[in-house]
Amino acid sequence: MESTPKDAKDEKDEVEKTKESGKKADKADKKAEKKADKAAKKAAPKAKKPLPKFVVPLVCAIVALAVGLGIGYFAFGGAASSGSGAVSGKTTVSKSDLDATMATYTYKGVTYKVTVRDVINSTSSLSAQKQSDGTYKIPSTDGVLSYARSEIIEQAAKEKGLTVSAKEMKSYAESTIGSSDYATIASNYGMSKSTVKKLIKQSALMQKLRNKVVKTKSVSAPTAPTQPSDGNTQTASADYAKYIINLAGDEWDATKGTWSGKGGTYETALKSYTITSTSATYEAAQAAYYVAYQEYSTNQTKITTEWTNYVNKLLCNAQVNMVSLVA
Repeated sequence: MESTPKDAKDEKDEVEKTKESGKKADKADKKAEKKADKAAKKAAPKAKKPLPKFVVPLVCAIVALAVGLGIGYFAFGGAASSGSGAVSGKTTVSKSDLDATMATYTYKGVTYKVTVRDVINSTSSLSAQKQSDGTYKIPSTDGVLSYARSEIIEQAAKEKGLTVSAKEMKSYAESTIGSSDYATIASNYGMSKSTVKKLIKQSALMQKLRNKVVKTKSVSAPTAPTQPSDGNTQTASADYAKYIINLAGDEWDATKGTWSGKGGTYETALKSYTITSTSATYEAAQAAYYVAYQEYSTNQTKITTEWTNYVNKLLCNAQVNMVSLVA
């Protein structure tokens, strides 16, 4: 049976309706997908923001502070008695025992108590160290020794009249950690702002003490010569000659344009190289750099030895009595 014009029109309308329904269905599906995606994203755990670049240096700084910027040792005494019942033989304590004495140290005839709270707050915070059952782990013996060591060195600095201003604290924090935003640093590490400020102030004070008691003057680390773009170590230039002469100092006779003949460190190390006032190879400059770095390394070792000896002398006059020994 042939379709009449009316029937054809009806069929066309049906087709259009079907297409329109399909479009609406597609839109509904896409809308549902977007809604589902949005719900999934909302339900998913949010990614933590990356910590700033000063995070790792701060951890290192805290460790350096804890050991008093030097290796030291104490004379150990017997067991402390005051408050020992609360922590003796235990590995955890309740909130009520945070102020219990876990050690004492004696310095210059005066005895000081070290509590669980003191040691925890020296590198962290109570909220960060609180366990799920409401108790706190008793700090390790190393933690106690680090706390006492830092306190003694800080006291020695104050005895010499050394102080650190807020401006100096800020400058020290920015130069060593990369930030002086104490609140942000504390938040990133689960520490209190006051603890962060104390650690930074203590470290800056120790640095002042070190600079005062160490007689050897520190030298700057040398900068390596710029390598030739073509990688040829025999490349010669006036810049390499200038680099060597600046490092050599009075070992180079500027008037004669050659070595002074005194047999100094640089002259001895570079005698096999052809060097003039206006020309030297990269290889020769690199050899001069090795000499400079060796001198720098020797200088730093001497400074470290002097500082360590000073710290050990301080600590030899102190005595620590432990209540609880925790690894």
